[in-house]
Amino acid sequence: MFRSRLRVHTCKIVLITSMVWFAMDVAVIMYYSDCSTGSGWGCGRIESGMATSPREGRADHHKGRAIRNHQSEHEDLDLSGWHFDYPVGQLKRWEPRPTVPDHPGLPGEMGKPVRTPPGQEVLMKEKFKLNQFNLLASDSISLNRSLPDVRLEGCKSKNYPPLMPTTSIVIVFHNEAWSTLLRTVWSIIQRSPRPLLQEILLVDDASERECIDYLGLELEQYVKTLPVSVKVLRTVERSGLIRARLLGAKEVTGQVITFLDAHVECTEGWLEPLLARIAEDRTRVVCPIIDVISDETFEYVTASDMTWGGFNWKLNFRWYRVPQREMERRGGDRTQPLKTPTMAGGLFAIDKEYFEKIGRYDEGMDIWGGENLEMSFRIWQCGGTLEISPCSHVGHVFRDKSPYSFPGGVVNVVMKNSARVAEVWMDEWRDFFFEMNPELEGSYHSSFGRWWSNSSSLVGALGCLEVYGIDALVPAQTEALV
Repeated sequence: MFRSRLRVHTCKIVLITSMVWFAMDVAVIMYYSDCSTGSGWGCGRIESGMATSPREGRADHHKGRAIRNHQSEHEDLDLSGWHFDYPVGQLKRWEPRPTVPDHPGLPGEMGKPVRTPPGQEVLMKEKFKLNQFNLLASDSISLNRSLPDVRLEGCKSKNYPPLMPTTSIVIVFHNEAWSTLLRTVWSIIQRSPRPLLQEILLVDDASERECIDYLGLELEQYVKTLPVSVKVLRTVERSGLIRARLLGAKEVTGQVITFLDAHVECTEGWLEPLLARIAEDRTRVVCPIIDVISDETFEYVTASDMTWGGFNWKLNFRWYRVPQREMERRGGDRTQPLKTPTMAGGLFAIDKEYFEKIGRYDEGMDIWGGENLEMSFRIWQCGGTLEISPCSHVGHVFRDKSPYSFPGGVVNVVMKNSARVAEVWMDEWRDFFFEMNPELEGSYHSSFGRWWSNSSSLVGALGCLEVYGIDALVPAQTEALV
């Protein structure tokens, strides 16, 4: 009898224990089973080994599902042979924009020159003074005029990745003419793949009273009618190009920041070569070929693809012929991106996170001048690569002189900025710079105080190399630069 009862109790214990273990097994299986599809409860932190609260687990689960949904959208694409420096789920598929149609007979179509009508020469000269270009000609040209396809033949047949990052365009303006500013905007809209164009940010650097009628409320109302997101930001007081660009950069939501000037025209296929290079390597900073738009006639003139950026010992930017060693590195293929020591600075694309990582612009530099060399040295010495893409062309209105007044004077501002660049980024070459420019030693070099040590600490914190710009990038030109 006793054995019989013991046997019954034993069976009950075994049965209950089995049920408990079975329930635990089911719970564990449900918790971990479907991480491959994202439906497992605890999938959010499994790979990292981090514990999560139920709320965190749910958030990660939904985030993971969103990324996987994006990836499933691209399952039909053949991505073999393409390397991406971004998670595939964060990239956008795109299609080229249709060619902007030509309207024969209208002024400036296909980049042709506009001639001043007889009897309007005096009016043209008066208006020329406002912006230091032929405003009469600019105003007569359509805001979305046609342009010639100036790319090399090899560029027209190039294949670009089917997925690329999005970009936000940042444009700083001050007292800009309506027609040049809006032609810049329309050229971006008309010739940029729509899924890749996140937004356009127009930063008004305290335009003056006589321009407020059209650059104020009228501009804000106009951009609301455009087919892409365009925002107008404004500085409280004149801040200069560097600080105004930083204001715009803080507001971007795209993965890549593309800086452009306010009087440019983007041509066919201008954006894809820039984003393609960055999609493969986020530390690449890429510039287009900068073509010339005549300040007199607004004729579009193609620039050479056989020049790159350098500088002289006043730290003025200069164009130099691409040396043979760079042609050999590219295998003689002129459509391949070329590595350039420095850039002109007005037009370039840079990954937003990389821009932040290398410390952005030097906010201590005033108004304009020297920021292009400072950014060039910063890129090369802080682990990046600076390139010019021969397959990307953007036209720029070049002027003989600036129409803007600089607080403190143009020369003083530019030389002060150059002295800052030399002190922070040129290491032992800074002494040579000040020997070549002795007037700066007393006027600027000793007046910056503790800023120098702070900046040098920043350079050290970024892990940047010393004098990489001159010694490693332009050895063949060192004598010419002196």
